[in-house]
Parts: sequence; structure tokens; C-alpha cells
Amino acid sequence: MYRGREGQWAFLLHRLSGLAILSYLLIHVISISLFIFGEKPYMAVHRLYDFWGFRIALIFVTAGVVYHSLNGLRLIVMDFTGIGVAYQRQMWYGVLGLSVVAMAGVAYVVVPRILTGV
Repeated sequence: MYRGREGQWAFLLHRLSGLAILSYLLIHVISISLFIFGEKPYMAVHRLYDFWGFRIALIFVTAGVVYHSLNGLRLIVMDFTGIGVAYQRQMWYGVLGLSVVAMAGVAYVVVPRILTGV
């Protein structure tokens, strides 16, 4: 299952998406905690989130959350049912497809905001 094929890519992407989610969570907690220093530091950091780089990262974090959650469900199906292993490749391609659809949906909303500067 892990010889450079779908299983190995699923494993790698699951770990990377988990690290991306953890990084986002840490940034989120730190930025929210800045409120204890007053409104000015809090708003100074939150103005950075309008920067185009953060908005593009939001697109990828959303795709990572969708991928990580659906791949986790795929792993549960593989572990707890006998048929899950037989269809692991097809389920992985389904997870990838749904992640791309979610990423495209978020990009549809975020990219115009990047281009117009709103």
C-alpha cells in the first residue's frame, strides 16, 4: 500500500494537513490573545490578515481541513470495515476531489477580494 502510490501520498498529505491546521490554530490563538494588551496591538496584527498572502493561505488551510477530516473518515472506514481496504484508492481520489471542490469554493469567494483589495 505504501510503495509510492496512493497510500503513501495519503499518509504524507494527512501529516502535512495536520501540521498546517496546527500552525493555523497557534497563529489564531496568539492573535486573539493579543487583546489583553489592548485594542491597538490587536487591530495592528489583524490588519495583517487582509494581506494577500494570508488570504491565499486561508484557501489552502480550508482545503487542508477538508482533506484532513475526510481522509480521517477514510481511515476509519478502512480500519473498521473489511471492504474499506479494497476501495482505499477510490476513496482517496474521492477525498482529493472533494478537497479540490472545497478549495475552489473558497477561492471563488477570496480571490475577488484579493484582486479588488476589499
